[in-house]
Amino acid sequence: MAMTAKASTFTGATMVAPRTSRVVTSRAVPAVRCGAYDAELVETANKIATKGHGILAMDESNGTCGTRLDSIGVENTEENRRTYRELLVTTPGLGEYISGAILFEETLYQGTKEGKSFVDCLNEQNIVAGIKVDKGLVPLVGSNDESWCQGLDGLAQRCAEYYKAGARFCKWRSVVSVPAGPSNIALTDCAYGLARYAAIAQSAGLVPIVEPEVLLDGDHDIDATLQVAQDIWAQTFKYMADNKVMFEGILLKPSMVTPGAECEKRSTPEQVAEYTLNMLKRRVPPAVPGIMFLSGGQSELEATLNLNAMNQSPNPWHVSFSYARALQNSVLKTWQGEEGNMKAAQEALLKRASANSLAQLGKYTADGESAEAAKGMYEKGYTY
Repeated sequence: MAMTAKASTFTGATMVAPRTSRVVTSRAVPAVRCGAYDAELVETANKIATKGHGILAMDESNGTCGTRLDSIGVENTEENRRTYRELLVTTPGLGEYISGAILFEETLYQGTKEGKSFVDCLNEQNIVAGIKVDKGLVPLVGSNDESWCQGLDGLAQRCAEYYKAGARFCKWRSVVSVPAGPSNIALTDCAYGLARYAAIAQSAGLVPIVEPEVLLDGDHDIDATLQVAQDIWAQTFKYMADNKVMFEGILLKPSMVTPGAECEKRSTPEQVAEYTLNMLKRRVPPAVPGIMFLSGGQSELEATLNLNAMNQSPNPWHVSFSYARALQNSVLKTWQGEEGNMKAAQEALLKRASANSLAQLGKYTADGESAEAAKGMYEKGYTY
């Protein structure tokens, strides 16, 4: 005899409910991600996050590149910028240590004096070409003298054009300041702007590098940096989730958690590694393929030692580098704008790239490093 269920009415009488068969129907759930580039984004991100490899950041604006050239007595002309960047992208063997190169818009469309595009030069060494897509920092009204990053207008169209030109990843740099608070408005703008950028870039087939840089400016200690880093990354991931950004198809470019540049109490590489990795483990999902640190004005040696300390034990993500000054400083000083110094300058680039490759593997030692490599490169209020 079939079992029946009893139910009481509000009068206290008992009713017998006939047993009925429960029909389970499936409801179509709309896919969160179904982008045309999803598989390619994941492939590109993991190609860049390759063991023993990192990113060469050579996306300085024309003005900043001019400052670098001026430091060695070279005039800031398009041809001189092109010549210097040709030195970088044509370095033999660079692909053994570098898996991606971030270019400025001018550089994306330039080529060697023989007419080969820089993108082709990079591809020949299995280096993925990337592009800086933000339009720089401007004052944030109503804040504590802080900045916001512009460039969302027209970004989708620009990304589509950059993809056609051969770029497969991109970078957007926004900043927060510890001495300035940072203010809630600055944190929110930085995080939301990065999230919108990341979503737009992915829709155009470009892997977004997400970079909310915690500036070195200030005399604050490492604990103050840690708190701000945790705050900005929490908001950034919240807004990226809201904007349906696919975490498997992004890369991060964080600052290392260090004391402010003017803090008298300095931290060892081991302390920097401990603070930085703890912060990342609290905020970054393991779905993210790679963490590509910025050097942020650290000396070439300091940036490499800190990276090496972070790779002494396994991490949930590829922990590597995306350095500009910490790869190029020795190169510029060796080149001096002289054609006869090109080979020596390229060897200087390989030396720094090799050192950071070893640091990514946790196998770097400072044996044989020059005193020049230990010189700090911090500039207060530095702009790209």
